[in-house]
Amino acid sequence: MNSPRRSVARRRRAGRPSDLRVIVVVVGVQFAISLGFFAVMAHLVSHLRHDLGMLAGTITLVLGARIAVQYALFLPVGAVTDLIGATRAGVLACSLRAAGFVLLGTADELAGLLGAAVLLGAGGALFHPTAQSLLAGLAPARRSRGFAAYVIAGQVAAVAGPPAGLVLLTAGFWVLSAAAAAAWAIAAVLFTLLGEERRTAPHPDPRPPAVRWAGVRLGTRMVAGGVAEALRDRRFVRFAVVAAPSTLLVDQIVTVVPLKDVGAGATTLFFSVVAMVATAVQPWCAAGGRGERPWVLRGGLLCAAAGYLVLLATPSEGGGQMAGILAAAVLNGLGNGLMQPALFQTVTRCAPAHRFGAYLGVLSFLSGGCAFLGGLAVGRLFDAGEWGPSLALAALGLVALLSAAACGLLDLRPAGSGAAPPHRPHPVPATPGAAEGSGGR
Repeated sequence: MNSPRRSVARRRRAGRPSDLRVIVVVVGVQFAISLGFFAVMAHLVSHLRHDLGMLAGTITLVLGARIAVQYALFLPVGAVTDLIGATRAGVLACSLRAAGFVLLGTADELAGLLGAAVLLGAGGALFHPTAQSLLAGLAPARRSRGFAAYVIAGQVAAVAGPPAGLVLLTAGFWVLSAAAAAAWAIAAVLFTLLGEERRTAPHPDPRPPAVRWAGVRLGTRMVAGGVAEALRDRRFVRFAVVAAPSTLLVDQIVTVVPLKDVGAGATTLFFSVVAMVATAVQPWCAAGGRGERPWVLRGGLLCAAAGYLVLLATPSEGGGQMAGILAAAVLNGLGNGLMQPALFQTVTRCAPAHRFGAYLGVLSFLSGGCAFLGGLAVGRLFDAGEWGPSLALAALGLVALLSAAACGLLDLRPAGSGAAPPHRPHPVPATPGAAEGSGGR
C-alpha cells in the first residue's frame, strides 16, 4: 500500500509541470523572443533615422523611454509575478511585447513610437522575473543546467537575429516588426503549456464585486509587502547595491565599441565573439554547480574590467587594432557569461521561494538605475573631446574592479550553513492566499 505521505506528495505534484517541461518551454520561449527582439533592434535606429527622418535626439528619446519604463517597473513587477503566477505573467508579458512590436512597425509619429516603447518596456519588465522564477523553482541539479540553456538560447538568438532581420527588412520594416510580434505571440502560447494550475485559481471566486475589490487592495498590499521584505533583507540589499554595476558593464559595451570608431566589420566581429564566448562558458558554469560559487561573480567582474582596459589600450587603426578588439571581446564575453548565472544563483540562494520575483525586482531596479545614469555619463564623456572616450573606458574598468572587490567582502552563503539549500518548490503560487501562506526556504 502507498503511504499517506506519498499520496499527498503525488497530489501536490499533480498538475504541476515537470522540471524538463519547464526547461523546454522557457528555453524555447527565450530563443523565439530573443530572435524577434534582436532582429528588430539591430535595424531600428536605421529605420527611425532614414525611413522616418528623425533627429538623433528623438531617436535616443524613443530608445531611452523603453529602457526607463522597463527598469522602473522591475521593482513592483517582480513581486507581481510572485502574486499572479509565472504562467499568467508570462502570457501577459509576451502579449504586451507583441502589441508593442506591431505598433512599432506601423507608427510614424513620435506619440505612436513612445507608446510602442512603453509597451515593450512593460513587457520586458514582466518577462525576465517570469522566466527566472520558473527556473529558480527547479531542483538544484537541474537549475544550473536549465539556466545555462536559457542563456545559451538568448546568445544564439543575439547572433542569428540581426542577419535574419536584414533579410526581412528587404520586404519593409513593418514586415520585420510583424515577424517579431509573431515570435512573441508564439512565446505566449508556449507559456500556456505549463498547465492551468499556474494560471487560474483552483475554484471560481463567488464573492460579490465589493469583496473582490477588497481582494485587489489586499493583493496590492501583498505586492508592496514582497518588495518591503526584500528591502528589509539587509544582506541582500548590500549585495544588490554592490552588484548593481553589472548591467552597466554589460550594456555599455554595445555603445562604446561603435563610438570608438573601429569600423563596421570590427564591430560586428566584436559582438559575435562576445556572444559566442558567453555561450561557450555556460556549460562550464552549470557543471558541478560552479555558477553558485561567489568567486564566479567576482571573476566575471574582473574579466569585464580587463575588457574595458584592453579597449582603452586598443588603437582606432593600425596593426594592433584587430588583436585588441578580439582580446577585449573574449574578456567581455567571459564577463557576461560568468555574471549572468552568478547573479541568478545568488538571488535564488538569498530569496525565500515565494519572494524570488520581488528579490530579482529589487536587484534589477538598482542595476537598471545604475545602467541608466552611468550610460548618460558615458555619453557625455564621449562628447567631451579627445580625452573623454579614454576617461569613460577607464572609469568603466574602475567601476568593475571596485564592484569585484566589494563583492569579495560579502558573505552570501545561506543563513545557518555553508551548503546549498535543498530542492525549492516552484516559487509562483496559484492564488494570493498561497503566496501569503507559503514559507521561505
